[in-house]
Amino acid sequence: MNILSYIAHYCQSTLERCLMEEGIINWKAKKEFLPMQPGDVYQTYADVSELENDFGFRPSTPLEVGLRRFAKWYKEYYQVNCYNTVWK
Repeated sequence: MNILSYIAHYCQSTLERCLMEEGIINWKAKKEFLPMQPGDVYQTYADVSELENDFGFRPSTPLEVGLRRFAKWYKEYYQVNCYNTVWK
């Protein structure tokens, strides 16, 4: 497994865990990994140097913390849980 695959797997499994713990979903997604598709971005990064220079702010929220906060906000905002969510 290369580093990009590991990161993708880590991010996806972390998001699923956060959503499951908040009761938004109650099972893991069935995944089908495909080769790169037209329009897929091979590599990207966030350059926050201008934000840091202009405002003295540097984001420091760890991925899992941010995902947990998002899952909690999503659940409260949309008033959903794994028992009243309708999947189309």
